[in-house]
Amino acid sequence: MSITGSAVLLVVIWFMTLFIVLPIIMRTQAEDGDVVPGTHEGAPSNFRLGRTMLMTTLFAVPIWIGVVAIILSGIVTVDMLDWNNYLGERVPN
Repeated sequence: MSITGSAVLLVVIWFMTLFIVLPIIMRTQAEDGDVVPGTHEGAPSNFRLGRTMLMTTLFAVPIWIGVVAIILSGIVTVDMLDWNNYLGERVPN
């Protein structure tokens, strides 16, 4: 796996984790009981971007390390994921 490939994998896992973390740690204005006129009840009451990014990173990095370890160990290869033979027949080394 190249450095670019591992960086792209980290970004993909980080954003997937972000979309999981956002609804878990967000408090809405309706939950706080203080809905600002002109806003939706589901709008964040006190959105803290730094805390959200930190929580996302703390969850995403161990997941990324696990996925990279699986890829580098060879437990899962591209050949195993090519169910419809899109890559064609592989020549053994």
